[in-house]
Parts: sequence; structure tokens; C-alpha cells
Amino acid sequence: MVTFTVEDLEGNRQDIEAPDDMGLSLMEVLKASEYPVLATCGGMALCATCHIEVLAGKDSLGEATDVELDQLEALPEFFPTSRLACQIRISEELEGAVIKLRGEDN
Repeated sequence: MVTFTVEDLEGNRQDIEAPDDMGLSLMEVLKASEYPVLATCGGMALCATCHIEVLAGKDSLGEATDVELDQLEALPEFFPTSRLACQIRISEELEGAVIKLRGEDN
């Protein structure tokens, strides 16, 4: 199991524990945890409605792909630590990370 922290748009933080042996994406875990993540494209990195900002732990998550960066750079608000939750797999690299929800309509 991996534990990370999610901050919603109101600034409330909650620790989430997720299995790291099922190949789940962060987007899938956020939706299962009932966060308002639209994920319109179903995790294909085509819509950016699962936009998050990594507040802590970005270095261990690796670099965003070109496809992911193309979507992020088209957003009205893009941060150096922005990522798409659909492109981050639940793994030990996520342990202790802090993420903030940023997707549209969250």
C-alpha cells in the first residue's frame, strides 16, 4: 500500500491509501475516493480534466510525456509541477506525495 495526501480546491487535505500492485492510475484512485475528477477521456491524456499539481514528491514521479505536456500547456492555468492524474501510476514513488486537485469543474 502507498499513502499520499490530496488537497481539494478548498484547501482541505486528506491522506489516501491505495494498493500499489494493481496497476491503477492516480486518476482511478481519485475517482474511487469520490473526488470530483471528470476524466472525460477515460485516462487517455486527451482532455486534461484530471489536472493536478504536485505540491511535494514531484521528483520521484518522473517526467511528463510529450503527450501529457501538450495537454497541460493548453490549459488556462499551468504550473511547473502540473501533471495529469491519468498518467501517474500508483507505485512506491507516490509514497508521501502531496497533490492538489486542479482539473476544470472540480
